[in-house]
Amino acid sequence: MHIGAVADRTGLSLRTLRHYDEVGVLRPSGRTDGGFRLYTQHDVERLLLIRRMKPLGFTLEEMREVLDLVESLADPAVDPQGPREHLAAFVVRAEQRRAELARTLEMADEFIDLLRRR
Repeated sequence: MHIGAVADRTGLSLRTLRHYDEVGVLRPSGRTDGGFRLYTQHDVERLLLIRRMKPLGFTLEEMREVLDLVESLADPAVDPQGPREHLAAFVVRAEQRRAELARTLEMADEFIDLLRRR
């Protein structure tokens, strides 16, 4: 599918998708004869994983690492123990960041309540 359809399906901007390609976070699976990016359903699934990491503040390098780990788990030639241990560390970091966001939301809710009471 073309980049516009992928942007619609993932909620990511065209600019973001091009940036991910340029920095090597996620390159499209192919290109047309005219050079237009072509994405597969697998690419879309990987982009959705990236999109879920963004609000948690993961860096592009961390996103690339998670994608590589997930891909390695799908490879029958790879011992899954190493990638699973690395992914477990990402789970811990994601849980910590989620807790921080929850605290931030609580403070925002308190602020909104204070303003509404005035």
